[in-house]
Amino acid sequence: MTQPTDSRTPRTDRPEPAAAQPPACAAQPGTSAADTTPDGGTGAGSSTGRRDFLGLVATTGTVTGLAACAVPFVESLTPQDSLAAHLPVDIDISRLAPGQQMTAAWQGKPVFIVRRTPETLAALQNPELNQNLRDAESTARQQPPYARNWHRSLVPEYGVYVGICTHLGCVPSYTAAQTAGSADSAAPGGYTCPCHGSHFDLAGRVYKDVPAPYNLPVPPYVMPTPTTLRLGENPPGQTFDFSTIEQI
Repeated sequence: MTQPTDSRTPRTDRPEPAAAQPPACAAQPGTSAADTTPDGGTGAGSSTGRRDFLGLVATTGTVTGLAACAVPFVESLTPQDSLAAHLPVDIDISRLAPGQQMTAAWQGKPVFIVRRTPETLAALQNPELNQNLRDAESTARQQPPYARNWHRSLVPEYGVYVGICTHLGCVPSYTAAQTAGSADSAAPGGYTCPCHGSHFDLAGRVYKDVPAPYNLPVPPYVMPTPTTLRLGENPPGQTFDFSTIEQI
């Protein structure tokens, strides 16, 4: 379930401008006088040369106009590297119910925010689960130091991960944990990459024997209030540069 995000900074997105139409460069009309010499005789060579010249002028004008229109169009496709895109973003998580996930945007990346149930937290500490994980202790630098723990987060209840598979960059799909007595009894839930089948648990830890080599990255974040999560800012006294992670 996706909830709207609440950004501390105004949106800098601008509507994509409509592609400009190339200027109309009308071909020069031919005249009957162009086919006749002043003395009334037929001038085939003169007529052919004149037509070639007019065609060249028309073609040159058209190409020049298209090129002039193409420059701003191509520039409009260039991503805007604005300062606002790199500022912290506040997310309201007050309406996120236990077992649900929402997706926010940070620096052009999807960020998964999942509220884990007590049952899920207990399952994450199951030794049998850890034996099936490639990096159960989060030894690879895929998270800040303050998230290098069994729940890979500031507080156990909320997991925060950049939603990009560490294999080839696909966006994994979320499956909520199922409690005992449901149709899929006590299923642990997690993330599955639809491209090549990599699987991660609800702490973003990758399973063994799948293509993805690393756990899902954890971005820098802080919780200024119990219902507000700020992406892109470290807690007081902590430092972490997201560009230093192993892989995204």
